Amino acid sequence: MQHSGNTFVISSPSGGGKSSLIAELLRRYPNRMAYSVSATTRKPRQGEEDGVHYFFKTVEEFERMIGAGELAEYNSVHGNWYGTPRGPVDAILMTGNHVVLDLDVYGKVNFDKVYPDAIGILIVPPSEAELERRLRSRGTDDEATIQLRLKNARDELHFARSKGKYEYTVINDDFEKAKEELIGIVEREMG
Repeated sequence: MQHSGNTFVISSPSGGGKSSLIAELLRRYPNRMAYSVSATTRKPRQGEEDGVHYFFKTVEEFERMIGAGELAEYNSVHGNWYGTPRGPVDAILMTGNHVVLDLDVYGKVNFDKVYPDAIGILIVPPSEAELERRLRSRGTDDEATIQLRLKNARDELHFARSKGKYEYTVINDDFEKAKEELIGIVEREMG
């Protein structure tokens, strides 16, 4: 496939700040960068729209997409399926624009098998204590879910450091500094 756009995969544990940082990138580059909307079987959160935040699918619909080879990667996270539809990624790249994806560290490894030139950017919290504070401040999860997310974060960061292909790591301690560092990385890669 001929294209001139880059594929940026941004990963972070839940609560690491990647959604806010991705939103900043999309605001900064509205005509050069597009977001690849993932598919999921999880229920929508307050304010989320189908086709904007995620493609919300039933388990049966998701399994059909897997069987049809429509997903570049897919994985079960926190008891729900998540995956990246190939069609939208290819469509963005064919225009010459850059695509940004929000994938967990396991999804990144699988995505690289289909898109080996993807540029990996790992967003990490400054500490586990800060990650826990962020998860609690959301007010969306019960205690058991928070503890599961913290355990998963430890596992994800270990996996990313040992097996993940991340060209860059950004520590999200101060949001403005992390945003500027991320913008600098993206601008260097976009050329």
